[in-house]
Amino acid sequence: MGASSSVPQNSIHEFTVKDCKGKDVDLNIYNGKVLLVVNVASKCGFTNSNYTQLTELYNKYKDKGFEVLAFPCNQFLKQEPGTSEEAQQFACTRFKAEYPIFQKVRVNGPDEAPVYQFLKSSKGGFLGSSIKWNFTKFLIDKEGKVIKRYGSTTTPLAIE
Repeated sequence: MGASSSVPQNSIHEFTVKDCKGKDVDLNIYNGKVLLVVNVASKCGFTNSNYTQLTELYNKYKDKGFEVLAFPCNQFLKQEPGTSEEAQQFACTRFKAEYPIFQKVRVNGPDEAPVYQFLKSSKGGFLGSSIKWNFTKFLIDKEGKVIKRYGSTTTPLAIE
């Protein structure tokens, strides 16, 4: 339980995450942008619709200060079985994703990524704070605060 006390509670911009190749990315580079943070998977029933709409939403608003941050996750029926780089290649090749696909993370449990501890503590879900499935989305304002959390069945275009 001690890990959660070390998680900053002010802004997503305080976190450093790993890109799909394992290099550090300071999320402060997104300061001033609206973000949609999503846990993605390549073998889920929601994959086609979500990736298609995430790309559409990103292309529509990327020049207006909007960014999608995708975090592959294999915690739900092992629907993201490959490496982080394979997840990135899948999204970019099949769905023309130009937004960042980060290193695979755990979104629940003792080894969950600190950025997900922050997101979940900011906005709990329908059945408490844990992430229930792939393609849970968090809308973040320009200051890095969580505005709203959306479940898997809410499509990216519905958030628009």
